[in-house]
Amino acid sequence: MEFEALTGALGAEVSGLNLGETLAQTDVDCLHQGLTQYQVLFLRDQPLTPESHLALAAALGDVDPGHPVYPHVEGFQSIVELIADADNVPDTEDWHKDLTFRPHPPFASILRAVQVPSHGGDTLWANMGAVYESLSAGWKSDLQALQAIHDMGTFRNDYFQRGGTKAIDKALAEVGSAVHNVVATHPISGLQYLNINQSFTRHILNMNQGDSDELLQFLFQQVRKPEFQVRLRWRNDTVAIWDNRITQHYAVCDYLPNRRHMQRVTVNNDKRER
Repeated sequence: MEFEALTGALGAEVSGLNLGETLAQTDVDCLHQGLTQYQVLFLRDQPLTPESHLALAAALGDVDPGHPVYPHVEGFQSIVELIADADNVPDTEDWHKDLTFRPHPPFASILRAVQVPSHGGDTLWANMGAVYESLSAGWKSDLQALQAIHDMGTFRNDYFQRGGTKAIDKALAEVGSAVHNVVATHPISGLQYLNINQSFTRHILNMNQGDSDELLQFLFQQVRKPEFQVRLRWRNDTVAIWDNRITQHYAVCDYLPNRRHMQRVTVNNDKRER
């Protein structure tokens, strides 16, 4: 197995591994080490079956039972179906980490390209450890003591379409909110990273709304610097595996009305985390 770094910030292309086969433990360990080092891994020409997709996720940790909003592959509750076209406009045009409205957001995601348009539909990832390290010593010190509330954010749109404000209120009660430190520490690498995202971080605790909004907008803007990012041009049967703890991602919607079909499995807990 070989890893070819793609940028100075994060990302590597992996060769010498067939994800459709049962992986030896040494291969799983090597893949995990690469994920810790590069934060997002790309593997080309990997025509995964649903079974092999789930087996790969289970080798890394505990597989998530299913997404609260998105549909799943028939017969496979844990494989999220992400289909976008003229009739299904996506809602991923924000920098975000997945599911941070949970008390324990997931460790990793494994996304497979089933059918991608001939052009457009790239995904970007950002290294939130590098973002944090770029801040001044004063900013770092001030942020260490802060916590923020996360809730379902953008998914309000989906629930409103289903049943108006009553559906939103019901979903907020069922899905819930979570409070996370604004600066977190990666449990494997020990790196500190900025732990907020535009889709789901709503409010800095113990601040009034205006001050909280201004601070969050400043922090959200830091993610946009290209020196913190890597960009993937998808091909059919490309697989991306990313560490959801220390990265954010952004799916570019520049291909409509063409079709983009992806499948994702989320890994809740890292087997190697103590």
